Amino acid sequence: MSAVQSAAPDTTVETERDILFRVVNRVAIITLNRPAALNALSHAMVRELAVLVEHCRTDSGIVALVLKGAGAKGFCAGGDVREVHRLAKSGDHRWLAFFVDEYRLDYALHTFPKPVVALLDGITMGGGMGLGQAARLRIVTERSRIAMPETRIGFLPDVGATRFLSVMQAEVELYVGLTGATLSGADALRLQLADLCVPAEWLASFETRLQRMPHDGDLMAALRAVFEPPCNIIPHAALGSLTQSIVRHFDRRSSVERIVATLRHELEREPPREVKQWLQATYDAMVSHSPTMLYVTREALLRGRQMTLAECFRMELGIVKRVIEEGDFCEGVRAQLIDKDRRSRWAPATLAQVRPERVRYFLTSPWKSEAHPLAGLGAEQG
Repeated sequence: MSAVQSAAPDTTVETERDILFRVVNRVAIITLNRPAALNALSHAMVRELAVLVEHCRTDSGIVALVLKGAGAKGFCAGGDVREVHRLAKSGDHRWLAFFVDEYRLDYALHTFPKPVVALLDGITMGGGMGLGQAARLRIVTERSRIAMPETRIGFLPDVGATRFLSVMQAEVELYVGLTGATLSGADALRLQLADLCVPAEWLASFETRLQRMPHDGDLMAALRAVFEPPCNIIPHAALGSLTQSIVRHFDRRSSVERIVATLRHELEREPPREVKQWLQATYDAMVSHSPTMLYVTREALLRGRQMTLAECFRMELGIVKRVIEEGDFCEGVRAQLIDKDRRSRWAPATLAQVRPERVRYFLTSPWKSEAHPLAGLGAEQG
């Protein structure tokens, strides 16, 4: 059974596993091993990861943990959305257990007592961000593509995003969360979603350096030295030049309708080409994503700025239950990932039709506080 047994030396067996585990110089290395699926998380992988993380927490011979993805294309593209859709459409409520287990795993990593390093090389989205943002040392590269694109499938940025995106200025957080914009590694570093931006080539040899890592000093400094090259040139953060526009259009006091109106108004004024490209892409995202979930996401992100991490996970799970059972999720997945016709039939279809009471309903927990599946989250910190 045990995931820990995947550390066995039989490499033939290991390559067939979705999760690989080994220890190098007292540092555990967990590899998500579904490169053909961009290391997307299945429920079985989440459960196995939880067992491994607990093993690393209690084993005194392990001093730190590294999370990485197999292959050159991505760390983790997110959760297995198609499987959630299949279960939901068939009336099988086991999809809820996937989110409960995933959020518990993410929380365990956020509160892990030993240093966690996440190598966010390549595509890192959705559930991959849930894992990666829990790390104390988050490393991106020139290949990193960071995003929380959930609103395009009628969902919301979850896995703790209502908390971890709050490191950014509120207006920038709203832009990233509402549009699902893809960030480069340099952008992620600038927006405090990463701690180091290094060449992908440098990461390829990190285990060799890890074997020589000393254990007689500051462990975090030693780990950083393993992953940071002696001469590190950080690429240009393209989003930097757009910050002023983002702040102006995504004012935290503006409704979603108002944000869209200001984008449309500036587009009509024929701005410079580089600004126009950003405006058009941003406007197109805002008018094509689920109107209801744009409103719900805006409110959840702003609320999350005043909440603890455990409270954010509980809020997100309540919204997830509502949106999968009664909202736009199944239609969004159908249009974007299954039929791929890109013609989502949102209900309601426009921002103007979204009623405030409907938004409030999605943000109201389906459970009484003591019956919430994540009721105990955070209690152990008291």
